[in-house]
Amino acid sequence: MKENNVLPFIEKVVKNTPSDWLNLTTHRLDIYNESLAKTEFIEQFEDLYNTGNADKTKLSELPTAYDYIRLGHPLSSVLEWAIAKINGLSPDQVISFSSYTIPILAVLRKNLFDKKNTRVLYTGELPDSFDAETIRRVYGYHFEVEQVDSIDAVSAFDGSTVFVSDIDEIGQIDLHDAIDFHIGIYADMGSILTINGEQNASYTSAIQHVRRRETIAMTPVNCYDALKQLIGETSASSHALNLEADKAKVQETIKEITATRSTPLLGSSGLSVQYAIMMGLIDDARERYPEKNIKFIVPPNCYGGTNDQARRVAACLDHVEILDLPVDRENNMVDSTERVLEQVAKADTIPFIIVEIPTNPRVEVPDLEKLRDALNKKRKTASGNDAIDPVFIIDQTFCPNVQFLSEDWIFSSIRTISYVSGSKFPSGGKCTAGYCVANNQAADLMDKIEKHLVLCDNEATNLQVSILAEQMPSMNQRIQDAYINTREFVNFIQETLPAAKINFVSEELASQGFTPSVFSLDLPTKGDTEEERETYKRALNDKLIRMMITEIPNDSKYCVSYGQLKGCYWTIPATSTQGTTKESDKDYIARVSVSPDLDLEKHKEVFKAFVEKM
Repeated sequence: MKENNVLPFIEKVVKNTPSDWLNLTTHRLDIYNESLAKTEFIEQFEDLYNTGNADKTKLSELPTAYDYIRLGHPLSSVLEWAIAKINGLSPDQVISFSSYTIPILAVLRKNLFDKKNTRVLYTGELPDSFDAETIRRVYGYHFEVEQVDSIDAVSAFDGSTVFVSDIDEIGQIDLHDAIDFHIGIYADMGSILTINGEQNASYTSAIQHVRRRETIAMTPVNCYDALKQLIGETSASSHALNLEADKAKVQETIKEITATRSTPLLGSSGLSVQYAIMMGLIDDARERYPEKNIKFIVPPNCYGGTNDQARRVAACLDHVEILDLPVDRENNMVDSTERVLEQVAKADTIPFIIVEIPTNPRVEVPDLEKLRDALNKKRKTASGNDAIDPVFIIDQTFCPNVQFLSEDWIFSSIRTISYVSGSKFPSGGKCTAGYCVANNQAADLMDKIEKHLVLCDNEATNLQVSILAEQMPSMNQRIQDAYINTREFVNFIQETLPAAKINFVSEELASQGFTPSVFSLDLPTKGDTEEERETYKRALNDKLIRMMITEIPNDSKYCVSYGQLKGCYWTIPATSTQGTTKESDKDYIARVSVSPDLDLEKHKEVFKAFVEKM
């Protein structure tokens, strides 16, 4: 190892780590350049290294590495930089994961499209979760697996060689010329993938994209522990305070909140859970209907992670296709569902529908009785046979308190699964963990979903479970308190700026339990052309957000999240959360997330001042 001055500097960084680096799940967008995610952070961190300055204030002032810690964060970036530095590599060559198995799948995915052979070599044992047969059969990946005595026994190969090994010492990487990718397994923390050689440089963005969509980066607390181990300090590796009791408490709380009986599944993030749902349903469908194709039906302007992940799954499998489900503006979920299910029935394919209720970012709730009828309707194939009934998958992150799956409520006769991003209300913004539950009609699907959650090693970490156990019992009360604040703020905005269009639930929907604490704000605009009006509106959005975060710095933040314990979050979803959503489907309107605990009068005061300056 070429340690130089790296370890002494990391020792200072560990000592002066800003608390936000450990505790926040979402980071500021006002100091974030999305096109330079991680790069800008690392460049300025390197400047601090070159001057030996690890002052806590200087570290806090570094630009945002990633807007959301599922994708990466300051501590994962520092860990990757440090390991790269002491091994004479570029930081782009080192990528950390919370999962043991997903980094292998990331290489396999790219090689599937590149039509390139892959062999997975290992000493000792592969991760318990690595199920080669299922990965080949369900994910469609092609590869060889071989155990070797040592890294020196690796021979040349026509394709990519992935070498997997358990690592005792953080930062230890033994890169052999015959190895393209080294994956080090770090017990209780995750894994670190190293890309070897210029010939494999094109894999960096593809592997980062898998981490962005199908799993999470090594968590902040585990990265912090890894950095402590790197400098020879002791760390609390497992964070298992009382895992079994905490997990049981969380699962019982979820069952009570959702009025369900099947055992909830806990994942490392909402998208980790969604990935398990998609792959579990594909696995189940291949067993039940091996000759039939699958259609995932997805709103084209829903949350970018949902949209992108669904299309990424379909891109890998010839028998899986995405169909758009338009739900906003001049479209509605009921009519679109009716139309698309008729189309799928005629083609005799398997329908899986993924929706957000309420929708994001316009916070709309469809006519649930008509939606139920459209989902329940018996349909025929073109040849006159009974069509396969849909599985209805609800992302209810914005209203996790609504009992969609209750046997006494609207979707009880439909195979329905719901899932929630735990970084929102379930944890109050303290971790990324997500969960999913099924109603009685869909309960038999949960085994397959759990199988793929485990296969991908995307289960919630011990610390995530502990945080959920602490926070979830108060979730419904926090939802109610935040809604009261949101309704008051919405009413004030309507009175102060009547020309603004606000997307928020009606009082009638709120009485049915739909009490989100997020609304979208479409500010009035002007201009002679559509382009001029759009440009003016975007500038006005930015002016409002800048004014709020400047005037109320301790309460108002420019970042992506929802369900936080304190303050008010502002963002423009099209530029931060919608990911690879097509430009024509993006919605450049401000999204405002209100918490149970904020200085509401100050927010009113600043908004009034903004209106007076318009």
